[in-house]
Amino acid sequence: MVTSHNRSIPKGAGNLESQLLGLKFRLPQLLKDVSILEKEDDGELYGVVSLQVIENELVEIKNIVDKLNRTTQEFQHLTTDSGRQLMQLKAELQELEQYDSLQVEKSRKANQRLKRDLEICRNDAHNTQPTPHPDSGQTSDVCPHGKFVNITGPRFYSNGESTVNHKYGGWGRDPKPELGKENWYWRVILDVNNIYANHITFYSSLSSLTVGIKLPGNFYINPYNPTTNTIQGPNVVLYGDALFYNCYNFDQLCRFNVTSKTVSTLQLPQGTRYNSNGNFCQFSECYIYTDIDLATDESGVWLIYSTVHYFGNLVLAKVEGDPPTLNQTWHTSVYKQTVTNTFMAYGILYATRFVNNDMEEIFYSFDTSTGEEKFKLGIFFRKMCPDINFLNYSPRDQMLHVYCDGYMVSYDFLFE
Repeated sequence: MVTSHNRSIPKGAGNLESQLLGLKFRLPQLLKDVSILEKEDDGELYGVVSLQVIENELVEIKNIVDKLNRTTQEFQHLTTDSGRQLMQLKAELQELEQYDSLQVEKSRKANQRLKRDLEICRNDAHNTQPTPHPDSGQTSDVCPHGKFVNITGPRFYSNGESTVNHKYGGWGRDPKPELGKENWYWRVILDVNNIYANHITFYSSLSSLTVGIKLPGNFYINPYNPTTNTIQGPNVVLYGDALFYNCYNFDQLCRFNVTSKTVSTLQLPQGTRYNSNGNFCQFSECYIYTDIDLATDESGVWLIYSTVHYFGNLVLAKVEGDPPTLNQTWHTSVYKQTVTNTFMAYGILYATRFVNNDMEEIFYSFDTSTGEEKFKLGIFFRKMCPDINFLNYSPRDQMLHVYCDGYMVSYDFLFE
C-alpha cells in the first residue's frame, strides 16, 4: 500500500520556514507515491485506499501553499505600507524644516518691526500726553493704533485648588474694577458634569489664586443648582464688577452684579443657538455648552454667538448697560463650529483653531471698525493641554487668559 512520509511538520504550521521545509519533502514524496500508484493500480481496494491517501496529502499541501501565499501578501502589504509611511514621514520632516526656517525669518522681521515701532512710540511720547496705565481700566500703554502680531509664553500655569474632575471654567481680571479691587482675580469652575456653576470666586492676588487662598472668597448667585440664573458653560467674563454669562437652559444673557447680588437678563435674538447646539469644535469633538461666548477688551463686553438664520456663522455684538442690551451687530463669514474659541482686542475679533494636541493657531480676525476679515493670520502658540475651554484677552495687563482641563494659563500679547 502506498503510504505518506515526512509528517514531522505539523499541519497548519504558522512558521514560514517550517512550511517551506514541509513542501520541500512532501512534494517529491507525493510524486513518488503517484508514480507507484500508476504502476500498481489494480482498480480495487488497494488502489482506492492509496488514492485516498494521496488526495489527503494534496489537500494538506494546498493548505500550506495558501498560507504561504497569504503570508507573502501580508509581507508585501507591510513593505508597501512601511515604504509609504517612510515617504510621508520624510515629506513631513522636510515641511517641518521649511516651516521652522520660515518661522525664524518671520520672528526676525517681527523683532525688527517691533524695535522700529518702539522708537516711533518713544519719539511720539515726547510730544503727547502719556496714555493711562492699564490699572486704570482704560486703554493700555502700548501704541494705541498698533496691531496684535504675536503672543509669547506661557507666562503663568497653575491649577490652583482645582481637580482633574473640573475641566471647564474661566478666570481673569476685571478690566474696569471698583476701587480697592484692582489686584483681584476671579475664577469660575463648572461642576463635575462641565455644564453649570452657581458662584464666582475672588482672590486678592495672583499668588493667592495660585495656592488657592479664597479671599475675599465665593460670591453665590443662587445656593441651589440649577436655576434660571445659574451659569451655563465656561465662557464667562467679568467687567465693571458684573459677571456676564449664558443663563442656564435659556437663550438669554445674564448679568450678575457682584456687589448687590442681583441678576438682570437679556433675551438673545431669535434663532440663536444655545443648549450645546452651536458649540466651538475641533477635529474630533465639540466643547459642550460653548454656544454663547463672551469677551472683554478696552471698550467693554462683547457677545459672540451663532444663529440658525445666518447658517451657523459667527455673529458679533456689543453689550451695553444694565439691564444689558445689544448695540451694533456684525456678521462674519466664518462657520462657528470650525472654531475652537474667540477673543476681542481693540475692537477686533480673533478666532482660533485646533492644530494638534500641542499647538493652537489664531487664524482669523474681523475688524469691527472697517469690516475687514482675514483668514490666514498664522499666529501659533504652544498649549499646556490639548483642549482650550476658555479664552479671553485682558486689557489690564495685555495678556491672554486660557482655561484648559482644569488649568489656568496666561500668555503675553505683542502689539506693533
